[in-house]
Amino acid sequence: MSAGATYRWIHRVWYEDTRLGWVMLPLSGIYWLVTSIRRFLYDTGVLKVYRVPVPVIVVGNITAGGTGKTPTVIWLAQELRGRGFSPGIVSRGYGGSKSDSPMRVDTDSDPTVVGDEPVLLARRTGCPVVVDSNRVRAAAMLVDDGVDIIIADDGLQHYRLGRDYEICVIDGTRGLGNRRLLPAGPLREQPDRLKDVEQLLVNGPFRSADELTVAEQNAGEFALVATEACRLNGSLTRPIERFAGSTVHAVAGIGNPARFFELLRTQGIEVIEHAFVDHAALNLKDLEFSDDVAVFMTEKDAIKLGRHVQDKFWYVPVTLQMDPVLALPLIEQIESRLRDGQGGS
Repeated sequence: MSAGATYRWIHRVWYEDTRLGWVMLPLSGIYWLVTSIRRFLYDTGVLKVYRVPVPVIVVGNITAGGTGKTPTVIWLAQELRGRGFSPGIVSRGYGGSKSDSPMRVDTDSDPTVVGDEPVLLARRTGCPVVVDSNRVRAAAMLVDDGVDIIIADDGLQHYRLGRDYEICVIDGTRGLGNRRLLPAGPLREQPDRLKDVEQLLVNGPFRSADELTVAEQNAGEFALVATEACRLNGSLTRPIERFAGSTVHAVAGIGNPARFFELLRTQGIEVIEHAFVDHAALNLKDLEFSDDVAVFMTEKDAIKLGRHVQDKFWYVPVTLQMDPVLALPLIEQIESRLRDGQGGS
């Protein structure tokens, strides 16, 4: 089954409530039992929670697949740096090779080794980034490097690392899907987990208001905005509206490729879709189409290809945009929590 077919099949099961989801419910029951026991062991102290001597903010989700988590981490890191903090970012490093030791990431790190998202985070934030499957060890390295705040990228279920503030990000179009646990649905944890987080953010408005929890109804909304397209080889940057009316191959190896395709269509661009699995190890052979039409991709996918490419390859960076009426109180609340010195308690 091709990557695109796999994505469409999963989308039908998780977000269109097909019968196959019911067939897989026994497996979801096993998943619930294992994760519930694990959470209980951490809550009761049987499994130890480790805290580092600086505050920790976790940005994650309770669904599998893309929600806009990485742009949220970038936005948060930039906001905190603007207020005088020195944040560092820990990441699992999905898409990279496994290592038994933490690895520092810089703007020129190899994404096949450290993962695509960590390189993107390093480039966009200018913050120290460390990848390690052991997030506690990664956080400790960042503390030794002198950071005063840790942002844990995608660590909501990583209870071993103590945290002071949790942000959960939900995709507004897909929501919580059929609200079933993996594999019958997209959920990593039950919807009532949302009551425990300090802030719930939603990427775009909820498509449906049916069955929303109180936490979902009170979520802060943001949008991912694209204003330009950049050639991978660095030779040109153009306002994205200049491509209105043109046809492009759109490549997306992210958790929710449909969102990238729709982003281009809102700019009046005709899209030929090419969906790949999240963190797919793309290379130029994957993008050899039978024409000379421009190829547009996400910034995360562009990182895997490097700069030695033809002019027809473009990437589209996105930026989180939030109403200042919501954004200012949110950042002030986080800053107040961190200034109170609750990290490491």
